[in-house]
Amino acid sequence: MNEDEILSVGIADLPNQRHKIVSRNGAALTLMLCGESGLGKTTFCNTLFSTSIKPHMDIETRRSKHMEKSVEIEITKAELEEKNFHLRLTMIDTPGFGDFINNTGCWESILEFIEDQHESYMRQDQQPDRTKIIDMRIHACLYFLRPVRNGLRPMDLEAMKRLCKRVNLIPVIAKSDMYTRRDLAMYKTRIAQVLDYHQVNIYKPSIDEGDPVFQRQIQGIISAMPFAIVSSEDDIRTTDGRVVKGRKYPWGIVEVESEEHCDFKQLRNLLIRSCMLDLIQRTEDIIYEEYRQEQMQVRQYGEPKLRTIDNTKFKEEEENLRRRFTEQVRQEEARFRQWEQRLIAERDNLNKDLEAQHVQIKQLELEIERLKLNSSSRKR
Repeated sequence: MNEDEILSVGIADLPNQRHKIVSRNGAALTLMLCGESGLGKTTFCNTLFSTSIKPHMDIETRRSKHMEKSVEIEITKAELEEKNFHLRLTMIDTPGFGDFINNTGCWESILEFIEDQHESYMRQDQQPDRTKIIDMRIHACLYFLRPVRNGLRPMDLEAMKRLCKRVNLIPVIAKSDMYTRRDLAMYKTRIAQVLDYHQVNIYKPSIDEGDPVFQRQIQGIISAMPFAIVSSEDDIRTTDGRVVKGRKYPWGIVEVESEEHCDFKQLRNLLIRSCMLDLIQRTEDIIYEEYRQEQMQVRQYGEPKLRTIDNTKFKEEEENLRRRFTEQVRQEEARFRQWEQRLIAERDNLNKDLEAQHVQIKQLELEIERLKLNSSSRKR
């Protein structure tokens, strides 16, 4: 036993204890993939974890989804293991988002779902038994941007302005191999300027100044934002004999994990290798706490959440039900009026018959009186 061990009281071993606890319990990560169809969200999900987590949607199913004209929430769960470390992964997709001509308010159902997860956790946390809490709070939302030359579309900008207040927002440029390097650099700069001008708070990891290696890694991740990615589940053999994930074109091969071709590796480092626990902790300590404080200021204990977001699909259904109810009430009122008129007509007929019978009774009474008078006059 050396002198340092004799003087140490064991405080320096706390990180090792924390490491053992995390290794034993594993971690739970919830990611949301937000963006219109056809941007490669499913391919990205499978490429990110090098396994088939989410199946691809066939053409008929995709067509039927488009006919519904609504934004859905699809949840996929998976258990992953690497070097005896378990990760409980939840992937949330948003089919139907931004797929229509009129996309007004298409982000409302997504924002409502995110807030519902905070609400559900807050209600469970208020219960006496908190051992079986189901935590579905979203730790990061990857917003996929369609490659366009004019920067951000108004729909994307408005959606990100709403979402960044409730989740760690990470913008991602999909299918970046459509750009030249020069155009891609200009596009990334343009997006960063627009987001900064409109005060859209995207997630940026904190830099640990005590670890120079980690500091350089985080600086590389921040400099790559917004991430321009290419995703592929296909194995391609390069000219030098290597087998890589990528896309093969007549002019060459785009390697998914090459930093010269795209930012996929930097994004994966952000989500898994370097900042996963930071995303989870920031969701717990900042985003959820802000939501909880806002709700505690406007609500009493046990009071239900105020609904300020209306789903477009539910609005249409409510309007259809209202029209159907109004039409049914109108038909019933018409039927009751006809029934009332028939009753009035029958009452008038009965009154007429009753008056006629009264007249007959009067006539009979007069006839009886006349007969009585005649009979009494004869006896005299």
